[in-house]
Amino acid sequence: MEKIGQQVFLYDFYGELLTEHQKRVYEDVVLNDLSLSEIAQELGISRQGVHDLVKRCDKILEGYEGKLHLVKRFREEKAKILKICQLTDNYRNNVDAAMDEIRKISREILEEL
Repeated sequence: MEKIGQQVFLYDFYGELLTEHQKRVYEDVVLNDLSLSEIAQELGISRQGVHDLVKRCDKILEGYEGKLHLVKRFREEKAKILKICQLTDNYRNNVDAAMDEIRKISREILEEL
């Protein structure tokens, strides 16, 4: 399941960099959960051809992430924002400590942008 989640994230960030044919096949496998056989029959190619194309797309998308790190940064920023949300939800317990932590996290986010 984690692999599919990673594939979806990579596709969301870098999918537009694939060709139309690659996008169609990749979407059918990863997003639409069609079988390789179904896609192969629909496109008139072999099941192995579909499998190879999906693997190639995985490698291409992972290559973009390896160079650009957009998914990694997104996840890091999301974790920081969630922490800010938790601090603001619980600020009444210790206002000063919560505000200090919110300032620290906010500065980290700004520095990374």
